Amino acid sequence: MKTSEEAIAWIHSLLPFGIKPGLKRMEWMLKKLNHPEKQITSVHIGGTNGKGSTVSFLRHILEEEQVQVGTFTSPYIERFEERISINGTPISSEDLVWGANKVRPLVEQVAETDLGSPTEFEVITTIMFLYFAERAKPDICLIEVGLGGRFDSTNVIQPIVSIITMIGHDHMHILGETLEEIAFEKAGIIKPNTPIILGDIQGDARVVMEEQAHQKKAAISILKDDFTYETMDAGQFTYQHKQYTVSMLGEHQHHNATLALKACEEIEKHLDRPISNDAKIEGIRKTTWPGRMEWLHQSPALLIDGAHNQEGFHALAQTLKQQFAAKKINLFIGVTEGKDVTPLIDELETMNVSYYCCSFSFFRGLPATELFQQFGKVQQKEEVIDWKTKIVEKIGTAGTDEVIMVTGSLYFISEVRHFLKNKEAK
Repeated sequence: MKTSEEAIAWIHSLLPFGIKPGLKRMEWMLKKLNHPEKQITSVHIGGTNGKGSTVSFLRHILEEEQVQVGTFTSPYIERFEERISINGTPISSEDLVWGANKVRPLVEQVAETDLGSPTEFEVITTIMFLYFAERAKPDICLIEVGLGGRFDSTNVIQPIVSIITMIGHDHMHILGETLEEIAFEKAGIIKPNTPIILGDIQGDARVVMEEQAHQKKAAISILKDDFTYETMDAGQFTYQHKQYTVSMLGEHQHHNATLALKACEEIEKHLDRPISNDAKIEGIRKTTWPGRMEWLHQSPALLIDGAHNQEGFHALAQTLKQQFAAKKINLFIGVTEGKDVTPLIDELETMNVSYYCCSFSFFRGLPATELFQQFGKVQQKEEVIDWKTKIVEKIGTAGTDEVIMVTGSLYFISEVRHFLKNKEAK
């Protein structure tokens, strides 16, 4: 492979192998590569929602402190390479091709064994470890869990601290039907004698987390019990008597920012020096995360938000009520198969919302016709096969008292974002 296009096409060709829980293929490949995952200093971030935002808060704080930060996130919003980044700059074409060429022979070898072919995500994860260990060599690597935790491809690291943001209803066909079952899978990233920071997790899910931490002798810190924050208004909160300003909309971002600030305390131990208050304050203020309540236009108001499960729908509804209660909401939504959007419909029942149910090109995207059927009791709804034409039309006609909101699958909002950014650039 000589170009990044060839490398990405090869990686994507592994997509049909789907999701295969288990770490044996990862361990086989990493052993052949002299264990690059053991050559990096990492922070492991899991949870149903809020992983990406928490990673971004941490990254911006550390950058302000002049620490070089590697990040591994998924899925991508603008381009594939952004999944593996250094200080927010995606891996170069040259380095991606280098990594893919080193990993491909191993993928072909292990595919001939009883373990079978590695998945797309396993290959991306392996390339990431190799790149961080041998090429980029960042000071700290922020590694986001792909799916679950216990059997996730990233769960081969020994981090200096782990974070579990929250537990919610997602990927239940893989992780389990109850919050306790999902919590058990997520708790799989808790490592022996390694600090674990939990978000606001309650009930049986929390009991599962505490049991796992106790068994592994992992020091546990739980938000709202061992440390907490106080929301002042939509854009400001306090933590440990210091005031922080958040640019991203939604009070749930105060929760995520606080987890990042708590993780800094463990990172400080590794750095053997404090992270300055200025770095924390500026890092939080500067943090943005594409696709999370992101403004694409001011006039007319157009935002995108990757709300794709019950908890995401709740956070979106709360933010819309807080920020746009008096506005008419034109909500474009596209989701993947198996998603139930009725929690969002119920939460927005008192608001003036017109729903546009969209098809999109992802192979597991739910057709607009089927999504439309979930809006049975809603008066203002429309089935949209060609969302590009419809959204351009709506941008042209929306008044100052209207908001255009694009939400649902991250794959859908990525398509919309790419289309609108390209259209704007022409």
